[in-house]
Amino acid sequence: MADLPYVGGGVLASAVGMDKVIMKKVFAQEGIPQARFWHCLRSEWERKRDFVIGEVEMNFTYPFFVKPANLGSSVGISKAHDRQELIDAFDLALKFDRKAIVEEFIDGREIEVSVLGNDDPVASVPGEVFSLKEYYDYEAKYRDGLSNWKAPAEIPDETARAIQELAVAAFKSIDCAGMARVDFFIARGSGQVYVNEINTIPGFTRFSMYPKLWELSGIGFTELLDRLVDLALEKHQEKKRNQTSFGL
Repeated sequence: MADLPYVGGGVLASAVGMDKVIMKKVFAQEGIPQARFWHCLRSEWERKRDFVIGEVEMNFTYPFFVKPANLGSSVGISKAHDRQELIDAFDLALKFDRKAIVEEFIDGREIEVSVLGNDDPVASVPGEVFSLKEYYDYEAKYRDGLSNWKAPAEIPDETARAIQELAVAAFKSIDCAGMARVDFFIARGSGQVYVNEINTIPGFTRFSMYPKLWELSGIGFTELLDRLVDLALEKHQEKKRNQTSFGL
């Protein structure tokens, strides 16, 4: 509205990237591999709880995750191991959002990749996240000593290339711009790669994964800031090329 350049994705990419249900539907349309998912509304949970429980138990094997569709930092997420935990998980998730998503549990390694660019984005080297908790929840993310990371991730070269290609595909699928971090699972045993989600405003302290992965890819913090500003200006100039008046 202010017609000023800014770093990062536009309204569409930011909204789609925030809503896990819509994001996953876009990924599915683009053929991007991901865990199976299902969602319900708060009103459905309140009106026909038994039906929702039946649908989930028919389509998913315990354990699985239940999350608010529109929230970050792993707030409101639960791993349900039985029916009572499923009920508790829905009650918790639907405190934070009118829409909850159920996701298949993938027993896998957690990999993150940074993406940089506009129409021709590039991906960084992949890094791996390690959590001392059962899964990478809010506490593990923000309390010292409960998580760690290693980059570059110790994975085969062909797997790293596949992850980088999928990161770019995910970025482009929601029309992202500037920057994003794409999170993955590598299933233990099969080695299958799954996209978990895209974060259109990744953590950006000097110690965050996004700039650290670029530093390991040859782009230091100061240069990264310069590139992001240039990308914001480039995106703004591209927008100004659009004709916005239609008078005769």
